[in-house]
Amino acid sequence: MTKKKHTKLFKKVLIANRGEIALRVIRTCREMGISTVAVYSTADKDSLHVRFADEAVCIGPPASKDSYLNIPNIISAAEITNADAIHPGYGFLSENSKFSAICQKYNIKFIGATPEQIDQMGDKSNAKDTMKEAGVPTIPGSDGLLESVDEAKKVAKKVKYPIILKATAGGGGRGMRIVWAEEELEDKWNSARQEAGAAFGNDGMYLEKYIEEPRHIEIQIVGDQYGKACHLSERDCSVQRRHQKLTEETPSPFMTDELRDKMGEAAIKAALAVKYEGVGTVEFLVDKHRNFYFMEMNTRIQVEHPITEEVINYDLIREQILVAAGVPISGKNYFPQLHAIECRINAEDPYKDFRPSPGKIINFHAPGGHGVRIDTHVYAGYTIPSNYDSMIAKVITVAQTRDEAIAKMSRALGEFVIEGVQTTIPFHIKLMKDERYISGNYTTKFLEDFSMED
Repeated sequence: MTKKKHTKLFKKVLIANRGEIALRVIRTCREMGISTVAVYSTADKDSLHVRFADEAVCIGPPASKDSYLNIPNIISAAEITNADAIHPGYGFLSENSKFSAICQKYNIKFIGATPEQIDQMGDKSNAKDTMKEAGVPTIPGSDGLLESVDEAKKVAKKVKYPIILKATAGGGGRGMRIVWAEEELEDKWNSARQEAGAAFGNDGMYLEKYIEEPRHIEIQIVGDQYGKACHLSERDCSVQRRHQKLTEETPSPFMTDELRDKMGEAAIKAALAVKYEGVGTVEFLVDKHRNFYFMEMNTRIQVEHPITEEVINYDLIREQILVAAGVPISGKNYFPQLHAIECRINAEDPYKDFRPSPGKIINFHAPGGHGVRIDTHVYAGYTIPSNYDSMIAKVITVAQTRDEAIAKMSRALGEFVIEGVQTTIPFHIKLMKDERYISGNYTTKFLEDFSMED
């Protein structure tokens, strides 16, 4: 993917993250001959990423704001260990333009997007305007932020109900409300603004036409420092609960060759529009007629990146590091030759509305065999802290066909033993046997009719 070029790589990379993604970065750095520094909170002192890094620095107590979001402590850790680059992983500071700028100020390479790119794509209203100018299809809606609920009513009449209100600084479903009729609008406007203000410190709102029966399909992109970009095909992320992805696959069972070409071209336009540097994702909503609309751009590595790696046989973390070091990409687009599925294993109880289940893992056995990959930072005896995201592992299967990948996933999940806490393994086992999932006939509303009790 990247061209061969004599470029000085980094000597030492600090990973400003935790858990499986931190361990994932450490592994690639070691293969590339790059030393690593793990940072950790006191709650994570026994995590595998701490154990396998060349050096480890405690950056604070369990609360994220005092540790993994504590920029001064992270920069201090980089300085005292002489790290010349920082990999932010995903979540936490990975899309924080202030952090990217501070890394520049201290002459530490941020392995990710520039502050300008993060700002341009991080604000959803600005991102939509940028995509319109670049010729990327966007969902009909307001032109920029809405000044009042009265303006929202006027725009809603124009694009026609149902509409969806969105917080411009939103994420994870917060600050979003679906409105089916005008009489609902004012109450949902007020509640969405209140939630967004509390969660993000920004209550700016915009609205869009609500797309019914949508698929959530994203295109993996890579851009280099020399103005070139390519795509690595799609991932279907439509199986979601409360806007949180639970499983992903590539290629999408809904995709056609024509649609893939169109979406790939649109994603490259999006990358070129912001002169994107690094590995990122352009996310689209696709309606039942295969019309697609830009939703957002993630200026970081995604949780679900392993399935793309498996179908094109390429290390995307390595690609991130090479691009950050100034290695140009070939510009070639990649298309899946195999089929891969990822199931996110969370410490949650699927029989009790996915209630979090932190605690000590008493017994742990990971599945194996041909075409099975496990990304995890936990083990028998590890205590899952209650302070962070509940994901504790990812199961990835890859095979020649989708049916084989599903059968392999079903087998692998049946071998996966995690005792001491509740996990979402039973949910995924049931999902792999669901006729609608097996047929590929699912949308982002799939789980509304899915029950663990059936």
